[in-house]
Amino acid sequence: MSTDTTASVSTHILDTSIGRPAEGVAITLAARSGFDAEWVALGGSATDADGRCKDLPALPEATTHVRLDFEVETYFSKKQAEAQQDAPRVRDSGAFFPEVAITFAVKPGEHYHVPLLLNPFGYSVYRGS
Repeated sequence: MSTDTTASVSTHILDTSIGRPAEGVAITLAARSGFDAEWVALGGSATDADGRCKDLPALPEATTHVRLDFEVETYFSKKQAEAQQDAPRVRDSGAFFPEVAITFAVKPGEHYHVPLLLNPFGYSVYRGS
């Protein structure tokens, strides 16, 4: 939750290749307080069955930039293994992007919802509500 002196962040992932939420994607959150400041890892979580990550760590005061790192290679490897159980001749496509890092600026008192639309060969991101 954001306060007058901090911002807050939430995210969710939709796997557009299957039209469903992406469950079990590990996400880490980092923040910095200024363009030249060092990144500080704050912790992480994983997406639930609805593709949402509801327990990201709170941002410290004076945060100006946030980075969300999505570990998508493991997610797509698992999906590929499941597909091969159903159809052994499926070609191994894997994931072109093994990870997705999204960096954005924040202001105190604002909430930032950052959805990730994901497929094995591309992704899109936007500021949601």
